[in-house]
Amino acid sequence: MTVAAPPRAPGADGASRRLPARVAAHPAVLWSAFVLVHLVVGHAALTGPNQPMGDVWSVYRTWMQQGVGGGDWVGVDRPWVYPLLAAVPMLLARVGGDAQYGQAWLTIVLLLDAGAFAVLTGGLRRGTRSRGHVGAAWWWLLFLLALGPIAVGRIDAVTVPFAIVGLLLLASRPLAASVLLTVAAWVKVWPAALVVAAVVALRGRARRDVVVGAVATTVTVVAISLVLGSGATVLGFVGEQAGRGLQVESPTATAWLWRAAAGMPGAFVYYDHDILTYQVEGDGVGTAARLTTVLMALVVLLVLLLGLRAVRRGASAVHLLAPLSLAFVTALIVTNKVGSPQFVAWLAPPVVLGLVLARRGGSSAAVPAALAVGIAALTQVIYPWEYQALLGVEPWMLVLITVRNAAEVVLLVVALVQLWRAGTSARVDSSPPAENSADAPRKQQNPTDRAEGASPHPDIHV
Repeated sequence: MTVAAPPRAPGADGASRRLPARVAAHPAVLWSAFVLVHLVVGHAALTGPNQPMGDVWSVYRTWMQQGVGGGDWVGVDRPWVYPLLAAVPMLLARVGGDAQYGQAWLTIVLLLDAGAFAVLTGGLRRGTRSRGHVGAAWWWLLFLLALGPIAVGRIDAVTVPFAIVGLLLLASRPLAASVLLTVAAWVKVWPAALVVAAVVALRGRARRDVVVGAVATTVTVVAISLVLGSGATVLGFVGEQAGRGLQVESPTATAWLWRAAAGMPGAFVYYDHDILTYQVEGDGVGTAARLTTVLMALVVLLVLLLGLRAVRRGASAVHLLAPLSLAFVTALIVTNKVGSPQFVAWLAPPVVLGLVLARRGGSSAAVPAALAVGIAALTQVIYPWEYQALLGVEPWMLVLITVRNAAEVVLLVVALVQLWRAGTSARVDSSPPAENSADAPRKQQNPTDRAEGASPHPDIHV
């Protein structure tokens, strides 16, 4: 005898499909995952091989000890490799004393990341978390796990949450967003690229607010520096970077790593005691190091021109801001002669923004998000876990870092293609209907061209 299955309640299938999404969006689940990820990454930073917290323990702490002990203050009394505000989190980490400096540093990073995570997920308020925000939050946690200890063990870790919040606030509070991004740029220069992207992509009052915020913040920082007695040293970080060679992890150094592995005369890896990093040596290295600066300028100019092209063709900020930010940041990574592993952390803010805006008609973020996680995972293998294999130019490691560097180039190409399409699709969307078509729809007003008194950018909801 066949027993008929009991009837399913209407909408039961839909409810069962929605259950995992509701669980993933629950504040308790999100924050539990956030804490767990930071505990795992923080533990690896404290215990992993090749000193993942080496810069924090040996360099940052020493700089602050010298200043507090009556010696020179970096960035004020003598030129420094970082902008002035980088000293703030380094000094704050002394709150736990020298013995607990690393733990205090990780706590600062945890608190900053928590602030950015709260903004991204809508805090604890019910009904404020869209699927785009929740997906971006889970992606960021996955990215942190993939990148590992270097994601929290360098000064770049301080800038990432500022950059994420700054990008997310550009729609509703462009002035505050600009201040956050500019403060981050005075910690580590790279977020300045996000300020430029905002100036290009936004319109009207929002653009003016970004410019005013950036200029006012910069003037304030410079004024404080001058009061402290820095003089021209406030810009010393520019000159400190100029004389560097090719760092082993940089894409440009890949060719010399292979030459060293092949035993070519004069090609080898060495430690530079002045700038405390490993670099490559060999025929043509000096010329290549100088040319990377030229290449960086050319690629950044290309990104800028593609962004301006998209703006001229009517691309809205919702379509333009994420790929433009990603293209600028990736260009700085690919063409950089330094190539430190922590640079990969810069990818998080533009990808997070892209994932949020993709739900609202922005460029597809799936490919950049997947590439960024893959790049981060390969980077963690390179540093800290198998860094000695890189320094020993072992062939398997050279294959891995070549793949990683190639993936960074691919990510740049993807961002450039998205920029091109943003301008092309905007031109198509804005083309007038055929004159003989009585049923052709009326051309809609571009949200970015609305009245000055309206919300600065009603087409961006982040």
